[in-house]
Amino acid sequence: MLPVGTVVAFRTREGIPLKSLFFSLFVGLVATLFVGTARSAAQSTYDADVRELERLETVWNQAHERGDADALEALWADDMEVAVPKMPVMTKDDVLKFARSGRMKFLSYRTSDIKVRVYDNAAVVTGRLQRTRTINGQEISDDWRFTKTYVRESQKWRVVAFHASEAAQTTP
Repeated sequence: MLPVGTVVAFRTREGIPLKSLFFSLFVGLVATLFVGTARSAAQSTYDADVRELERLETVWNQAHERGDADALEALWADDMEVAVPKMPVMTKDDVLKFARSGRMKFLSYRTSDIKVRVYDNAAVVTGRLQRTRTINGQEISDDWRFTKTYVRESQKWRVVAFHASEAAQTTP
């Protein structure tokens, strides 16, 4: 029998105090839970960003079809640049002036093959754009591949660059 007040330190076969072993296991468990929760939160934020960017793509398309320059202006960053086939590179002001002129009307504006990639406060959206429009009384159809670059400004996604090129045509 041990005298009163004697502290017994239990050890593993390797001589490691059990108290230290349990503490290490506890710290490891807490760290694992923390990392898993952080990873889950990051995935949740990424998924929310993707959903929001997909929603903004729909807003973009509908605004073009309706000729809603105000909705487009709200989507575009002040320093936005647009580069599309057979047109000079345009600024936000250039595109808004043209959109508000009423010279061009969209009969259809459809995107497909959309891919969204988010990088912290920037995102890239790529896809195919098929649109039909009238300009100066003439109907024109476009089949383009596009890239949009978004940045998050004041917790809102804004388009800073839009580039389109002719889609490759497959021959039968």
